[in-house]
Amino acid sequence: MPKKVVAVDYEKCCPEKCNGGLCAAAQVCEHGSLKQESPYETPEINPSKWCHGCAKCVQACTLKAIRML
Repeated sequence: MPKKVVAVDYEKCCPEKCNGGLCAAAQVCEHGSLKQESPYETPEINPSKWCHGCAKCVQACTLKAIRML
């Protein structure tokens, strides 16, 4: 069975609604799978970092814009 990986729903993601423009999901990712270059920018999947499937980012996103596939 393939391991689950993180995905960003860009239609739901709205960094200006996050605490100071900082994505909580990107902040809790211990593996760097999600990255946010600067405040108020939409977080992106970091292709150089492997998602470990812990889903901490899913729980941290109050906008429900992060999910596991």
